[in-house]
Amino acid sequence: MARIAGIDLPKNKRGEIALTYIYGIGRSTAQHILDKAGISYDKKAVEWNDDEQTAIRNIINGEFKVEGQLRSEVQMNIKRLMDIACYRGLRHRKGLPLRGQRTRTNSRTRKGKRKTVAGKKKAAKK
Repeated sequence: MARIAGIDLPKNKRGEIALTYIYGIGRSTAQHILDKAGISYDKKAVEWNDDEQTAIRNIINGEFKVEGQLRSEVQMNIKRLMDIACYRGLRHRKGLPLRGQRTRTNSRTRKGKRKTVAGKKKAAKK
């Protein structure tokens, strides 16, 4: 089993798919890495020999921010937005969508479960 960037890659997946299990690596980045290492996309992760695994590790460590380093950078960017109190930072603070989506009906993922608020009572009919 290949262990790259602290992640155990799945054995039975093709190389380009297996690399996407690493946070910060998508399909196109995985293809770029395999091209640079000279490995076929169709070769499964379990079929990689030690030299190929080392080549992949070196490329990832040298060129890309992945896993913990990337997660911490994203969190620092969010914290910076909150500290300077820009619009996006305020939306992060309040837990609302940032990119112009409507909030009157949707946005349940960001806002969480509905909190029912008692409505106005209707006037009694005479």
